[in-house]
Amino acid sequence: MPIITLTSDWGLKDHYAGAVKGAILAKMPEATIVDISHGIPSFEIEQAAFVIRNSYKLFPDGTVHIIGVNTEETDKYSHLAVKVNNQYFIGTDNGVFSLIFDKLPDKIVELQIPQDSSFFTFSSRDRFVSAAVHLAQGKKIEELGIKKGSIVEKILLKPVADKNVIKGHVVYIDSYENIITNIREQLFTEVANNRKFTIFFRSYEITKISSSYNDVPIGEILALFDSNNHLEIAMNQGNAAGLLGLDYKDMIRIEFH
Repeated sequence: MPIITLTSDWGLKDHYAGAVKGAILAKMPEATIVDISHGIPSFEIEQAAFVIRNSYKLFPDGTVHIIGVNTEETDKYSHLAVKVNNQYFIGTDNGVFSLIFDKLPDKIVELQIPQDSSFFTFSSRDRFVSAAVHLAQGKKIEELGIKKGSIVEKILLKPVADKNVIKGHVVYIDSYENIITNIREQLFTEVANNRKFTIFFRSYEITKISSSYNDVPIGEILALFDSNNHLEIAMNQGNAAGLLGLDYKDMIRIEFH
């Protein structure tokens, strides 16, 4: 059962997602198409990388992932197909691949296959689909173009820690307006060393880690580690980001006592 996933900033209002799905099915009627997300903010490859990074590992071997965010090819940013852990990823080499993976992909190929149209504004439909179907059919990635040994590197904001303080940032806000940070549970545990702490953001403070949203009354704020081990600031049955005034890349500070 060939699986092709789509992650994009197309939204649901326009024809883009439907056009790409139609192009896939026209070439491969038996394909299973999975929408990971079409709600990525426009051109935000960091947000796309976060979503793919936290979902692709759950897919079976052979899955092909189309990354439809900021896909225009330039002299600096080429179109690539890469293989990582027996899965395939197709997108533009603008740094997004370096944000998804912790290592260099096992195989990197610069796409040389022609576009399916004379237009160059919809690469996901007119080029990525052909590459995705090729790979979903079990054909070799090397047949798609020229092998490369590197990808464009883009550096994510990383938390900074010393023995008493961790400074991190908001890296994602989900549809519930939960605030997800780049502070991982392992780092928190290492620095905390069983000490008391205070989490500071805007004019708010939290002094404990909850295990679920219902650990606090409805409307109250809390901190917990989510299913991917990121520190999350949330509000029980509330919209934390909007009500607390936090946005992407805002700072979160933890002090240990």
